[in-house]
Amino acid sequence: MQEREMLLTLHETPGVGWHSIRKAVEYGEWRLFERFSPEAWISSVGLKPDQATAISNAFSTVRAEERQARMSKHGIQVITWFDDSYPKLLREIPQPPWILYAIGRVELLHRHAIAIVGTRGPTAYGRKTASDLARKLSERGLTVISGMARGIDALAHEGALEGFGSTVAVLGTPVDRIYPLENRGLYEQIVRKGVVISEVAPGTPFHPGLFPLRNRIIAGLSLGTVVVEAAERSGSLITADQALDMSRDVFAVPGPISSPKSAGTNGLIRQGAKLITSVQDILEDYEGLLPASEISKAQVGLKSELQAEDLDENEVVLLQLLQDGPLSIDRLHELSSFPFGLLHSVLINLSIKRKIEQHPGSIYSVM
Repeated sequence: MQEREMLLTLHETPGVGWHSIRKAVEYGEWRLFERFSPEAWISSVGLKPDQATAISNAFSTVRAEERQARMSKHGIQVITWFDDSYPKLLREIPQPPWILYAIGRVELLHRHAIAIVGTRGPTAYGRKTASDLARKLSERGLTVISGMARGIDALAHEGALEGFGSTVAVLGTPVDRIYPLENRGLYEQIVRKGVVISEVAPGTPFHPGLFPLRNRIIAGLSLGTVVVEAAERSGSLITADQALDMSRDVFAVPGPISSPKSAGTNGLIRQGAKLITSVQDILEDYEGLLPASEISKAQVGLKSELQAEDLDENEVVLLQLLQDGPLSIDRLHELSSFPFGLLHSVLINLSIKRKIEQHPGSIYSVM
């Protein structure tokens, strides 16, 4: 039996946790594990008697071919710590998952990514902000990661699916179990266009304690974590704290001081998280990081999408410029090089088509 199959057996044995597996990995005599008696697991690896008995029984009954057939039947790919396909960023965190189960486009796990998390009961402001940020990040080629919970998580996934970068959903349940059930449609979209992952073995019973564990994977796969609306004791703040512990960036969307759902994000800003008001506030921290080819693909995809909406070339140019946030008419003139007469005409057309809106001071933004 190969090392990865042995690691899978350890991981899928009930009662054997991360630290016990670490002891086995550090012991390293993989070729002996199948023949270990419970006494050998206790004396050689240092496991508890009940764990030693469970593992010994598991190795005597495991059928690797049958397990692989079950995984294939459900479209599940298995990535272990020993595989070259294991995400590089995830190797750097304090307690990386030994196993990842995945359904979908596993190549997304190697893309530059930003996490977006927040409350399960967002305001209209939070809903629009999460969706817009995710879509614009994805359009620029960044993959968006979240936990597929209701609220901000779901909105982040939905927005990201509209762009080239797509999305990664990290579950606190097995990858073939949808939770919450109201996200079934979203789950099916992510499986087709993105990727769903979990460290929880298929067949594991539902347990609320598994959900906080997935937060470290969300933070660990990401260059930075954006928090959009979170109460003072929100679980999203745990993800932000873990990102900080991993020396990753933390961004927070400011909210009204009277809103309890912004108390957590405003608190993060007081503690040093970067305040963001547009996607450009995030992107400026990663200039030069995205390969030109990815940005080009993202821009081509956006341009095609806009042209499909019956817009002419000039309208497409202005809409692309406004994707990263509101701009003044003077800035649009500078960036587009359009004569003022043409610029006014195109802005009027886009307003009539309800693609943009004008704000005081001749500031324009995408609707």
